[in-house]
Amino acid sequence: MQVKDQLSQTKDFLTIGEWTYETIQSVLEQAHYLKDMQQKQIPHPYLEGKVLGMIFEKASTRTRVSFEAGMFQLGGSALYLNSDDLQLGRGETVEDTAKVISRYVDVVMIRTFSHEMIETFAGSATVPVINGLTDLHHPTQVMADLMTIEEQKGPLQSVKVAYIGDGNNMAHSLIEAASTMGMELCVATPPGYEPHEEVMNALSNDYVSVTHDPLLAVQNADVVMTDVWASMGQEDLQEEREGAFASYQVNEALCSAAKEDFIFMHCLPAHREEEVSSGIMDGPHSVVFDQAENRLHVHKAILHYLLKEI
Repeated sequence: MQVKDQLSQTKDFLTIGEWTYETIQSVLEQAHYLKDMQQKQIPHPYLEGKVLGMIFEKASTRTRVSFEAGMFQLGGSALYLNSDDLQLGRGETVEDTAKVISRYVDVVMIRTFSHEMIETFAGSATVPVINGLTDLHHPTQVMADLMTIEEQKGPLQSVKVAYIGDGNNMAHSLIEAASTMGMELCVATPPGYEPHEEVMNALSNDYVSVTHDPLLAVQNADVVMTDVWASMGQEDLQEEREGAFASYQVNEALCSAAKEDFIFMHCLPAHREEEVSSGIMDGPHSVVFDQAENRLHVHKAILHYLLKEI
């Protein structure tokens, strides 16, 4: 399979799969540059006068703070819009809301449950729309993950990533990223919790494999990743999932099969002693807080990419 190399034409960022190799690599390079500027305390108000509208139907720590702080650092401003405070929460259609908000702001970021909702919003919006998380995809998080892997391990094409856990939105965005960027990815998940077939079938998966054996996935891995066993909205399934995922905890015994210099990553928040042991979470291989910081830098790069020619 040839890695994609054509420029993306979309004005939105709803899934990793919508962006091409060249687009993703360009945004990652900009993220590294913006991080360097931030660390050197060099002002970079590239989006002066621009306004980001942020619609939240799900709770957030990293997404809200990183987008809001990032927009301020780029010279713009950000508006926090809780769906319960909008007419959207009182019956106004998604389409009407998108048309109105597009006349007030320059870009919209949405963190919601239904992926269909964000697609509907983007279809009616006249400004770029960013997926801050849906139940099906988490592209902004995975862009930060790719940035972190580049920092720690170099070119993505030389890296093996093992993802251990639920075949959820994180797994879907990682699968799209690996397929587009030429990065080896092995997903280990219990039977019945595999990634959605439509995500797997939409891409050429020469770089992606799925197994029920976490030890096989971690074998010789450069990067070991996991996520919570029950995502937001699945709290009533916590006990059931604890049973299904009991043998999928990322711990010292499992990681002994990875490369000696492997790194551990988690999108956070983490449930210690469930999906990951504290020894791994707080150990020398963990880069979870570098990974969390990179949300700031990569979000700034995404905003800059979407708005730089508008």
